[in-house]
Formats: sequence, structure tokens, C-alpha cells
Amino acid sequence: MITRTNTTRIVLATAAIASLAACGGRERPTADLAASQVTTIGVNSYLWRAALETVSFAPLLQADSAGGVIVTDWHTNPGNAGERVKMTITILDQDLRADALRVAASRQVAQGGAWVDAPVQAATVQKLEDIILTKARELRRQSL
Repeated sequence: MITRTNTTRIVLATAAIASLAACGGRERPTADLAASQVTTIGVNSYLWRAALETVSFAPLLQADSAGGVIVTDWHTNPGNAGERVKMTITILDQDLRADALRVAASRQVAQGGAWVDAPVQAATVQKLEDIILTKARELRRQSL
């Protein structure tokens, strides 16, 4: 025998099941995950890849993706054998931002058969940062 209480329970259970069925639709919202969410390295993957590509002309001493540090060995330009450069690139964050990138460069010139430290123009370091940031933004655009 079905009582009024049982009928109410059946109606409520049916309504609950119907509302849950509506939640299980195939269409789910897609989220635009930042690079930091889709990578297994410790820093922004676009900055990391762009930095590696930018300094690929020089031999690497260290590349630590967890810490975000890339250190090159001394590189001598074949067109100017009396000068060499060494770079350290540090990626400081998981977001693709200009302040998440730090570039340091050292320069030496040959004098009397020895390498002597020489100043690096600030514009040179700034240009290197700009190249890396531009490549990183391009890589991000290509992936979306």
C-alpha cells in the first residue's frame, strides 16, 4: 500500500535523480589554463623554452627547469675572436610576465694573451630579455 509519505519520497527521489542527471552532461566548460598549470617543470614553460632557444648558440653549463636557471659557458663569436660572453638566465615565476625573467651577462676581452673582464651594456641585456619575452609570447599564441 502506497501512502502519502511514500509518494512524497518517491517524487523527491525522482526529482533528485533527474537533477543529478542534468549535471552529468557531456559538455563541460573549458578552462584556459595558464602555462604554469600545464607543465611539470617548476617555472613558466613558455619562458623556459624561449630562453633555451635564444641561448642555443652557446654551450650550456647548467639547465635546471625546476629552479628556472640556465647558465651558458663562454661563447666566442667567430666574427670577433677577441671577445667572449657568458649568460645566466633566471625564470622567477610560473606566470608569463616580464618581471618573471632575469638575464645577466658577463663579457671578457682578450688582452695580452689573457681574458679580462669588460662591462656589458645594459641595452644588450635588455635586448636579450626582449627577445626571450617575444618568443615566449609567440609560443603561447601558437599553443592556444
